[in-house]
Amino acid sequence: MAISYTWDVSNVDTYPSHTDSSSNTESDVIYNVHWRLKGSDDANNDADGNPQTGEVYGSQSLDVSDLSSFTAFASVGLSNVQGWVEAAVGSDEVTALKAGIDAQIAEKVTPTSVNKTIS
Repeated sequence: MAISYTWDVSNVDTYPSHTDSSSNTESDVIYNVHWRLKGSDDANNDADGNPQTGEVYGSQSLDVSDLSSFTAFASVGLSNVQGWVEAAVGSDEVTALKAGIDAQIAEKVTPTSVNKTIS
């Protein structure tokens, strides 16, 4: 399978104003990310010719106890947020999430169970 993965990390929760443990105060501090990780397998299309897909979703809180390397909200890009989420989740869990998506797609390509109706 040639599965490509895409993160959607555009939905975040922020503190309008937040002071860290060193008394640094910043505004619009991202403290939680609602994420989706989508996989698309263009090597195995469905009956309509669309790639098989799978996805997982969740939310990840971010450590905001130290704002010494704070990035202003206006300067935050999706790649920043994706990096923060991946770092907070950990590489082993990211690998496990992708394996779960792979399993979803594999089940669509080669089902282990099929529902049928008796007439």
